[in-house]
Amino acid sequence: MAKLEILEFPDPRLRLNAQTVEVFDAALKRLADDMLETMYAAPGIGLAATQVNEQKRLLVTDVSEGRDAPLVLVNPELLETSGTEMCQEGCLSFPGVYADVERKEWVRVKAQDVTGKSFELETGGLLAVCIQHEMDHLVGKVFVDYLSPLKRSLLLRKLEKQRRHAG
Repeated sequence: MAKLEILEFPDPRLRLNAQTVEVFDAALKRLADDMLETMYAAPGIGLAATQVNEQKRLLVTDVSEGRDAPLVLVNPELLETSGTEMCQEGCLSFPGVYADVERKEWVRVKAQDVTGKSFELETGGLLAVCIQHEMDHLVGKVFVDYLSPLKRSLLLRKLEKQRRHAG
């Protein structure tokens, strides 16, 4: 396995639409494994393929406390949602930046595993939020897009200031 480079905002590749995965082979499995390794090392709880410059409809997540329940979703689709909740989100492509975002509190998702086998998942709470966040990446959307222009501007200035101080 290999740790991958995570693209950081405002990299324009984060705004690209991912393509449907049609080939389920060893390379896809390796990409999913590399994405999990990268996510755990970051550390994070979710990572979309677009964040590592792979324009594939693939995401990985693990919201377990023990970091021992990895979930891989290939070609995910939201089938049903309900409720709303406000939660603080961060993103590996926006290091050190957090904001309150309104999301659906429950989702039913259809996806495939790395072998191409279809499955459905119903979940709520943090996993539902994480799946929605990562699915947004697959269509070129990032969490700050949900914020008001003022809040977005303040967060992006904070990110730029952090980068200046780090570099």
